Amino acid sequence: MLLFDFVTIRKESIIMRHLMSPLDFTVEELDQLFDLANDIENNMPKYAKMCEGKKLATCFYEPSTRTRLSFEAAMLNLGGSVIGFSDAASSSASKGESVSDTIRVISCFADICAMRHHKEGAPMVAAEKSSIPVINAGDGGHQHPTQTLTDLLTIRSLKGSLGNFTIGLCGDLKFGRTVHSLINALVRYPNVHFIFISPQELRVPDYITEMLREKNISYEEVIRLEEIMPRLDFLYMTRVQRERFFNEEDYVRLKDFYILNKEKMALAKQDMLVLHPLPRVNEISVEVDDDPRAAYFKQVQYGVYVRMALILTLLEYAKPTTPQE
Repeated sequence: MLLFDFVTIRKESIIMRHLMSPLDFTVEELDQLFDLANDIENNMPKYAKMCEGKKLATCFYEPSTRTRLSFEAAMLNLGGSVIGFSDAASSSASKGESVSDTIRVISCFADICAMRHHKEGAPMVAAEKSSIPVINAGDGGHQHPTQTLTDLLTIRSLKGSLGNFTIGLCGDLKFGRTVHSLINALVRYPNVHFIFISPQELRVPDYITEMLREKNISYEEVIRLEEIMPRLDFLYMTRVQRERFFNEEDYVRLKDFYILNKEKMALAKQDMLVLHPLPRVNEISVEVDDDPRAAYFKQVQYGVYVRMALILTLLEYAKPTTPQE
């Protein structure tokens, strides 16, 4: 079992670890986590009973298919069980219960919790009051750390390493929490060049470009996808998210701004890989699915392996310890 030297929250005789951001892991710790995920991929039966008697609570205040089911599949694969809710309307939040109170209650039922919330920072509030590990499964337009871990594992597994590549991020770069998390994670690897492809209204936020300039990391901002396709090692497509827009008119105007099809793929390198956090609407044509460079469904499978590794790691940290004076 892996043991990481994380920043910790001490509660009585337990050293508790929560995952709120992909930056909670050092690069070395990520390597260990990904090694564990790859071992799980290749030796699944070895891990089939690792979480017997343990329960995962999935507390999803926002709709989700992949993330919620990926967490549930991960825990079931480890021999554990799952409880929780998939909609705030089916929880006591509909009666006005606070996140703080909900997590205190959930802590009495489960050993670990994955929480998605529409409000930025809500999982952090839960972590501060929780007596079990809490995983941020997405908070508003802020963070989506386990998607970032999935993205990094996919890149490392399919390319052999992280770093020394050009990645194009295309679509909704303003509201896309997956994009923001991935950029912040990739800046710690060597020689990563970013190309941001978006309409003017959906450009990556200023705080991200300011961070890249401060770290002397190269990036470009372009509008046309076709002009940079031949230069990319990875293309990370995103959907224009209706739920992040304040009015329907802006969403309708921008939702079909980029559509990846066979003609655009013909411009790309033979070993370029297409990633997407999903769900897809129509920004990737279904005709691209048969292209061997389309890696987004493999990405989903890697998401199960990395969440299995994460659950094992955080539960290891939730074991009782002898408090030090």
